[in-house]
Amino acid sequence: MITIDALIIEVAGLDRAEVEHWIDENWVQPDGSRGTWLFREIDVARLHLIRELRHDLGLKEDVLPIVLSLIDQLYGERRRLRRLRDIIDRLAPFDMRLTLLDALSLRTEHGNGDV
Repeated sequence: MITIDALIIEVAGLDRAEVEHWIDENWVQPDGSRGTWLFREIDVARLHLIRELRHDLGLKEDVLPIVLSLIDQLYGERRRLRRLRDIIDRLAPFDMRLTLLDALSLRTEHGNGDV
């Protein structure tokens, strides 16, 4: 975990007021309270993302909550799929796993991603 001072040094292009605003908007949720925040690795990664979206891609502030929500949903789905894959790997016989993989590949190749 790092402090806001270390964060400002580590992430080029950030300033304290900007980070505090993003925390106030709930786009980043560090541990602690104002003045004593501690940022985890995931917080630092999210701040990099927000900085890129705002500064490099020029996204407007009113659009950012929607984009962040969609990214959060995407990562949530990836976690669920990873858990499902792990369960299938652990419980399903090998031939059933191959059948499932084939079925999923065929649906994806034909443009039908609904499973």
